[in-house]
Amino acid sequence: MKTTSLGMAEQARKLPDLEKLTLVDALLEQLDRPDPEIDRIWAAESKARWQAYKQGKAESVTYSVVMEKYRS
Repeated sequence: MKTTSLGMAEQARKLPDLEKLTLVDALLEQLDRPDPEIDRIWAAESKARWQAYKQGKAESVTYSVVMEKYRS
C-alpha cells in the first residue's frame, strides 16, 4: 500500500500532542536549510542598515513604541 501525504496527515492527527510536536519539529528542521545567497544578501542589508544608523541616516524607534503598536 502506497503511503500518501494525506494518509500520513491522517495518521499524524491520531498522535498525542507531544509526538505531533516532535514530528513537526523534524519536518521543519529538514525544510530550514541554510541558503548562502540569502545569508549573503541579509548580511549586506544588515551592514548597510547599521552604517545608516551609526551615521544618523536611519530613524530608530524605541522598544516601548514598537511594543505599544502591537498591544493596541
